[in-house]
Amino acid sequence: MKYLSPASFRMTAVALLLPAYGATALAQQEVKIGIGFGISFLPVYLMDELKLVEKYAKEAGLDVKTSYARFSGTGPMQDAVLSGSIDMGPYGTAGLLIAWEKAKGTPLQAFAISGVTTLPLVLITNQPNVKKLSDLKPTDRIAMPSPVSPQAFLLQMAAEKEFGRGQQDKYKNQIASLPHPESVNALVSGSTEVTAYFSPPPFTQLALKDQKVHRVMESTEVFGGKASFLIMGATKRWIDTNPKMPDVIVKAIDEAAGIIKNDPKRAAEIYLKREQVKGFDAAAIEEILKQYKDEYGSSVQGVQQTADFMGRLGQLKNPPKSWKEIATPSIANTPSS
Repeated sequence: MKYLSPASFRMTAVALLLPAYGATALAQQEVKIGIGFGISFLPVYLMDELKLVEKYAKEAGLDVKTSYARFSGTGPMQDAVLSGSIDMGPYGTAGLLIAWEKAKGTPLQAFAISGVTTLPLVLITNQPNVKKLSDLKPTDRIAMPSPVSPQAFLLQMAAEKEFGRGQQDKYKNQIASLPHPESVNALVSGSTEVTAYFSPPPFTQLALKDQKVHRVMESTEVFGGKASFLIMGATKRWIDTNPKMPDVIVKAIDEAAGIIKNDPKRAAEIYLKREQVKGFDAAAIEEILKQYKDEYGSSVQGVQQTADFMGRLGQLKNPPKSWKEIATPSIANTPSS
């Protein structure tokens, strides 16, 4: 038997350990997550600020580093998910359903890996005589981020509910694509054709500070209850390659939701650290979070109702028979619908 000197033994041990350390370093994975603007994205802000994805990835035996990319609209974010520029991003429910069906059976098929928020969307107006949707005139313009935003699909659902089947596109040509701050300014100034706005918090509260602006209806009235505003989606290719990550994201989202509910002051401070909203300080944001304390978390709501609606209109050729068809097992057993 050949014996090694102490010095030779140390050198051999180091040589044997180097590949292991190198493998560990190479195994670190970057997870790229999309994020938009607004308090709806607060759980994602908290995930970033508090390194929640890294925390739960480590518990799952993964070495993960996250990066976050900002997008001004859901369309560019979805394109980035498909191209692989980012690994996941929050979708509107209708957008996720379209992405699920469009690439069905391929690696680019989109799936829900976690809910994000069920914050309500509110239709507000500066027109004193508009008390319900049907009071809007053909000359009125309805502001929202884009014609394919969650607000646009909600407007279709509201039109069908108000006027009957076949009337879902009644207001299609009245949509005005504007960023949220510009929508608020248009209503408050009253100097443009934009007289209504489908708004999320905190822009709803900001616009309602003006006495000319009042509430007309909100998404809970259209759905008959809660409905997901944002759902975290990723492609089948990424999910199959990273099978542990959906559970990691669910745990990170749920911890973020717990902070929003139980420590809204801290959550408000983090939000304003990442995004300044004119007219709101930390105390005002905290009050909004207290109002909507149960509107964040990994469960999804209203997915099947949206899918059935889109199927009736032909926007989905083969809508899912159950919302679980578009979801990963990470949320399949949550109290969702």
